[in-house]
Amino acid sequence: MDGGDPKAELIANSAGAVLTPSAVSLADDGSVLVGDAAVQRRVTHPELTATAFKRDMGSTRTYRLGERSFTPEQLSSMVLTSLKQDAESALGEAVTHAVISVPAYFNDTQRNATIAAARLADITVTRLVNEPTAAAIAYGLANEGDDDAPSSSLVFDLGGGTFDISVVEQFDGVIEIKASTGDNYLGGEDFTDVLAAALAKRVGLTDEEWAVCPGSERSYFLSAAERLKRALSSESKAQAHVTYQGTTHDIDFTEKDFEHTVDALLERIRTPVKTALRDARIEPARLDNIVLVGGATRMPVARKLVARLFGRFPETSINPDEAIALGAATQAALLARDVTLEEVLLTDVSPFTLGVAINSKNTAGQIVPGVFSPIIERNTIIPASREATYTTVDDDQTEIELQVFQGEHRFVKDNVKLGELSVPVPKKAAGDVQIVVRFTYDASGMLDVDVSVEEDGTAVNMTLLGNAARLDEEDIQARKKELEKLKFHPRDDLPNRAVMERADRLYVELSGLNREQVGQAINDFTLVLESQDPERINEERAHFEQWLNEVESHW
Repeated sequence: MDGGDPKAELIANSAGAVLTPSAVSLADDGSVLVGDAAVQRRVTHPELTATAFKRDMGSTRTYRLGERSFTPEQLSSMVLTSLKQDAESALGEAVTHAVISVPAYFNDTQRNATIAAARLADITVTRLVNEPTAAAIAYGLANEGDDDAPSSSLVFDLGGGTFDISVVEQFDGVIEIKASTGDNYLGGEDFTDVLAAALAKRVGLTDEEWAVCPGSERSYFLSAAERLKRALSSESKAQAHVTYQGTTHDIDFTEKDFEHTVDALLERIRTPVKTALRDARIEPARLDNIVLVGGATRMPVARKLVARLFGRFPETSINPDEAIALGAATQAALLARDVTLEEVLLTDVSPFTLGVAINSKNTAGQIVPGVFSPIIERNTIIPASREATYTTVDDDQTEIELQVFQGEHRFVKDNVKLGELSVPVPKKAAGDVQIVVRFTYDASGMLDVDVSVEEDGTAVNMTLLGNAARLDEEDIQARKKELEKLKFHPRDDLPNRAVMERADRLYVELSGLNREQVGQAINDFTLVLESQDPERINEERAHFEQWLNEVESHW
């Protein structure tokens, strides 16, 4: 946001696009490729490429690229570094701080992992903002309509890897999030995966064969599924072209076929929608707006589902791919107290219940272990601080193992464990020692746990055990040194690299005369690159990209 214009503006990356895909690939020379160039290499070099790692933030999963392994935080830091470089190039100054958006349903571990990724990219996180909240800001819900009349909106956020639902109420310059829920493992990538499996079945693969299909062959189906998904976003029927074991298969697919194929995923969307409305205590008919956010909401099947659920067409005045970024920028300006912005009061909620594991007793006096004891209920307005008191269960107990969970189930085994800590207690009879557990949940959705022992004044603060996201400075510096061994592909050459990777992908996927033509075009553009004439390269690259568009549109 710049100067006197209270409107956020998107910054273009080195390729001139405002969208940078969250994809990372290692090039043959060992350099890091981020964005579209990396996406293209999913087909040609799947063993060197990683995508959709955002949903694994805070987990112990690693991604192997060639001979090297990376955590989701390290891969995310590479994307953030690329975005940081693009912003610095456009602004002409260093970028040191950022507001970063996260799915509303990200837990404390995932939020800490996001902050760790930013630190690895030399970025200080000023605020984490929930994505539906950012979208609500972008749509200007606080400034719409009559100030004397409150309005309620539902933000439907279906991105590449996650799904969030938030009910938002606005009144007289106040944006209040009434309820949030979601699914961190549901997004556009899942629709692509299911569609790819359907294409594999059309080609003749059994479910068992598809499950063990090697990445080099699976990537062809995924690429064809992504193109088919995009085609069916604007057409009622389309044809997929899949190359499998040297043979190209032409597969007809209709919008109805697509809807039937992804029916189970659509059903998973319904549950969070119903939960959010119930928690917000609002009937669908009372909603003034239905706002679509996230690239996956371009799919007609998603929009039709929303229309069926709410009996009306959703709001799409802002590009669904861009709304969250625009809202995050506005949030940054609000935090910076930009004088061009009207004062907006923003309240958010905890999208899940936070609590601890306890031993409970049934009516027969028997101990029931592993029961979930809520401390902060879901959809509590944040920042919030709540406490609960517990007692020891055994005689002469010397410590309490306090385990923290997120979820809505009665038993902690069905919820998500966030961490644990050990609290020393004085030896006394069972029930004679009391501990007070206080949860503090801030505006960035970060959880702090304080435990105090009433008898001796012992105080312990939460440190999540085994959580790679909570890194100390020594860990951060060690991981930075690992990343410094990698070199980022020269930024000014990325547009050329992206178009060459795209051409290489088409060459792999095509056959016959089409393949020969793409191969010749690659040779011709290679000669242009060898000329090292920037003006000529830019001109010929534009022609090359236009030609590739025509090839793909007719294939």
